[in-house]
Amino acid sequence: MTVNQIGLEMPQKELNLKIGSEKNSFPVVVINDSNQFASFQIDIIPSGIDIQDINYEWFTVSPDVSVKIPPGDLVEFVVSIVETPISGFTGIMNITVRVFSIELREENRAVMRIILEEGAGRSHLDLDAPFYKIQATPLEDIEIPILIGNPSKQNTNVTLTCHGLPDSWLPKGNIQQFPLKPGAKFKTTFLCNPPFDHEAISQLYNFTIAVSHTNGSPSESQCTLEVLPKGSLEFLCSPKKQIIPSNRSWTSWWKFWQSSPAIFTLIADNASNLPQKIDFEVENVLTSDYSDFSFEISPNDANVEPFSKTELVLEINKSRSWFAKVQKLYLFVKANWQDPRVNTIDEIQAIEVVVKPIIPMILVMILTLLMLIPTWWLSWLNPNNPFPPHKGAVTSVQFDGTGTYGISSSNDRTMRKWDVDGFYLPWVNQDLGAIGEAQKAIRVARFRPVNNDLVAAGLENGEIQIWNVHNIDKSPIATFSNQSDDRVFDLAYTLDSRTLFSGHGSGTVLRWDLQNLFTNPPTQPIQIKKFDFAVTSIALVGKDDSTLAIAGRYNQLVLWNWVKDTVKVIPYPKLGKQEEKGGQDDYIQSISATDRKRSLLATGDNQGYMAVWDLKTCIQSNRPCEMLDGWENAHHGKPVRSVAFSDEGCYLASGGDDKEVKLWMLTGNGKRVSSFINGKTLEVRPSNVTAVDIHLTNKDVLTMIGTAIGRVVGQQSERLFNLGCDVNQ
Repeated sequence: MTVNQIGLEMPQKELNLKIGSEKNSFPVVVINDSNQFASFQIDIIPSGIDIQDINYEWFTVSPDVSVKIPPGDLVEFVVSIVETPISGFTGIMNITVRVFSIELREENRAVMRIILEEGAGRSHLDLDAPFYKIQATPLEDIEIPILIGNPSKQNTNVTLTCHGLPDSWLPKGNIQQFPLKPGAKFKTTFLCNPPFDHEAISQLYNFTIAVSHTNGSPSESQCTLEVLPKGSLEFLCSPKKQIIPSNRSWTSWWKFWQSSPAIFTLIADNASNLPQKIDFEVENVLTSDYSDFSFEISPNDANVEPFSKTELVLEINKSRSWFAKVQKLYLFVKANWQDPRVNTIDEIQAIEVVVKPIIPMILVMILTLLMLIPTWWLSWLNPNNPFPPHKGAVTSVQFDGTGTYGISSSNDRTMRKWDVDGFYLPWVNQDLGAIGEAQKAIRVARFRPVNNDLVAAGLENGEIQIWNVHNIDKSPIATFSNQSDDRVFDLAYTLDSRTLFSGHGSGTVLRWDLQNLFTNPPTQPIQIKKFDFAVTSIALVGKDDSTLAIAGRYNQLVLWNWVKDTVKVIPYPKLGKQEEKGGQDDYIQSISATDRKRSLLATGDNQGYMAVWDLKTCIQSNRPCEMLDGWENAHHGKPVRSVAFSDEGCYLASGGDDKEVKLWMLTGNGKRVSSFINGKTLEVRPSNVTAVDIHLTNKDVLTMIGTAIGRVVGQQSERLFNLGCDVNQ
């Protein structure tokens, strides 16, 4: 058995003491029983108490650490009890005297009984203040809860104080005094009501709850109060309308060409307890193009202190034209507040800037127009002149791939080429002359997709003719047919232009091989497919041009995979009284597929019904085709004669017997945009609209229109970016 190298002797095994008296000490003798020099220390441990919970000095030891003593020598320590380890405790308690040596790395222990009598020692009150963050809204009462406990056996008078918060925030004062009996607990609160002014900015406020009493030491607790945001942020712009140039005196008339900016006053009103920073955006309501005007806000990124107003200046500059009508800018000025935790009022203001020309040539223009209007009206420059180039109803129209030129076909047996700019610029001749003239009415004309240098024409007598679009030879390059008097209602090229499909009134669909068109024109189709309805419109769908959508009489709509020679019928929602097909007078007049989303298909029939279809699933599998959207009375109950999709499928143009040309804005899911659920009427013509086509430029939607009285005109309207699927790139 190992012998302890530290000897411990305690002359007293029991000690009666009264806190505050002078006879609260006892000796402890430590003997160095080792064979080396060593120093010793004393520690006192109360039984049943976690010494970490004692936050004050309740005993002293003298000396703190002994000097190194030789083997066999001893050192005497004196331990003094200055405070009970348990506040307010009286009675019997065991304490452990622990002696240890750093050099010997050993310790020895002995137990002493102490009898604590009530005395005048220090007593601590238990203080329970909020350890969490208190939140307060200005002008609203909030209570700060406090719990005070007296663990001693003596009565005491307590003083409770709240430090760190303004006195005005504590309507009932920041000091409370009350007696507290032994062992009692007392709940109380400080009532806090932060004002709504500069003194109570929304932030964190640190404060202290301090407690003192007559029988002991004071104590305190640190707390935090957060003043929550309150108030509003308002933005005002004045005036709402300005003119460029501003009104000048008669003395400055000679500077008429100068363009002073339009000045607006912006007022940022911060009626809240939050410091703010504000900046502004200016947006053109009608377009996203900012190149035609400029603006400057001074100062931008302004700081607006709580409960204050800041004025800023907005300058709008726009160059004035010499000869033009009055221009108007409709602008939105948007205020961007840095901290949006309070309500904002009128954060967007609408303003108008009227820009006058430098020289208002009103009288000159009136006189000039009086002379030019009759001349222009009768000339070829007017798309609506009394002498349209086509002498019969227009049967088809089509833009080339760039939207620079267009073609049209007519019952007057001619095809014509058109300069698209001429539809919108009154000084440009839109009619570039006839491409060719056939022996029979031309029912349809289509550009060859590759290079757009050739045009295929389908005739009333069943012939198909290929013409040079530049009208060099004055005669067709090739003419071929399968059956005479089987009128051609529609034509469709594959994207590589090597194959041409034709749809006929007999219900026949023919596939023609045009790979050797110039050296060996076709004489017979390479594939024939017969359907039990007159074919009025066809369109290639799918990614690989292996599927042809076919529509016609009895409201029939089918998909023909000409590679596998399989047919899938698409159930059409307008089939009349019969179950499998419509009546003999029911026709799907026109279908159109998109060039970039080859699975989208639009249909229009002579009952005035239009629909948009997603063919992706039914082309690639046996699942049914999905109708994305369908609507009645697209043209006031009148027949829809022609539909045309834009390349990406965001816009759909249509024309019908109600004489209207309509534009339908679609979402990325192929449905109509809810804000234009009834479409946008582009134009109302004097006669029925028989053919339409559509093309997109960077900013505009172009439509080409053919009518029943032989007129071909164009329409131009702005693209509506971010409304449906059309996004400004």
